[in-house]
Amino acid sequence: MRIAYFINQYPKVSHSFIRREIQALEALNIPVLRFALRSNPDELVDELDRLELDKTQYILSAPAVDFLLALGSCLLRQPGVFFKTISTALKLGLRSDRGIFRHLIYFVEACLLTVWLKKAKVNHVHAHFGTNSTMVVMLAHLLGGPDYSFTVHGPEEFDKPEFIHLADKIRHCRFVVAISSYGRSQLFRWIPAAEWHKVNIVHCGLDAAFLAQKATKIPKASRQLLCIGRLCEQKGQLLLLDAMKQLHDEGINCKLILAGDGPMRKEVERRIAEYQLSKSVEITGWISSEQVKSLLLESRGMVLPSFAEGLPVVIMEALALRRPVISTYVAGIPELIQQGKNGWLVSPGDVNSLKIAIQELLNASVADLEAMGQYGFDAVNAQHDIEKEARKMASLFTGAIA
Repeated sequence: MRIAYFINQYPKVSHSFIRREIQALEALNIPVLRFALRSNPDELVDELDRLELDKTQYILSAPAVDFLLALGSCLLRQPGVFFKTISTALKLGLRSDRGIFRHLIYFVEACLLTVWLKKAKVNHVHAHFGTNSTMVVMLAHLLGGPDYSFTVHGPEEFDKPEFIHLADKIRHCRFVVAISSYGRSQLFRWIPAAEWHKVNIVHCGLDAAFLAQKATKIPKASRQLLCIGRLCEQKGQLLLLDAMKQLHDEGINCKLILAGDGPMRKEVERRIAEYQLSKSVEITGWISSEQVKSLLLESRGMVLPSFAEGLPVVIMEALALRRPVISTYVAGIPELIQQGKNGWLVSPGDVNSLKIAIQELLNASVADLEAMGQYGFDAVNAQHDIEKEARKMASLFTGAIA
């Protein structure tokens, strides 16, 4: 069995879960080839991610002559299939948010990927995210490449399923993976009931080294909260700053660290200055997983007030380190966080509920927080062990190839 993974950008700071999945499959003696459209080495902070660069073959790094040769190869090998597939790409482009020209680019990329997959004798290719990466592997399959599958994370796929032709991608694939029960239910909405059997749940997971870490006590004097994530609208950091301002105005002392970076950084910095929170809120920018771990262990808990998600891996990491989490009733999050047992769930967009949850976390005794943290660890250990999840993927690959 020879498997390939295809991702839009790999490795990536926020895609450590893909690396863990690939490495867990390799630990099961399943060779995995890495293909991606691009990467951005300058943003990588983890050495494990940097090591993946040399293992990955990049479509957009190929010289122009390779694309021309791939187009010629696909045309000469099966002219009818070539023109039928380019016609499919054009039709899909007409009814998409990306347009015809972008779909022609996907077609050219698919030709090169098809040649690479055939040369490597790949039996099956798996894509992560049901957006452009899956479009490329679907077109490669229609050109005569291997069967494919893909993992849907959300929320983007659920925001515009018709524009990204999610149903077509599922119709042509051998199977599709959702990372939560919520995700599976959303996929059911867009395909006939006769195809529901194709949808499987495989959770993102943490590796044995992460789960084997011994419990570290919460510092009694800590009033620190940690929010991990890209600085963007859907993560809700601006609402979190609103809650912090209310707490500050009421004389409640606490510190918030925003671990991450993103397109809204300047807006977040302006809001911090406007609310006079510069002594209470810190932005770290992108930091390594070890630095994130260290900050979590120094914190009283984690807070992530998202209003659009899949099931954030950072929540799993916080709970695995036995730190309770405040988050929202969104997507797959309630499948991991249980109100009052390992964290708090608040209504998305509700600043007052968020403020109250933070107050409760700050007022809770260390003993109660540690009990919640242990409950959280047990939940992650049961549901998000990457070795168990990789065995599920391996079984799906074996069935697809058979």
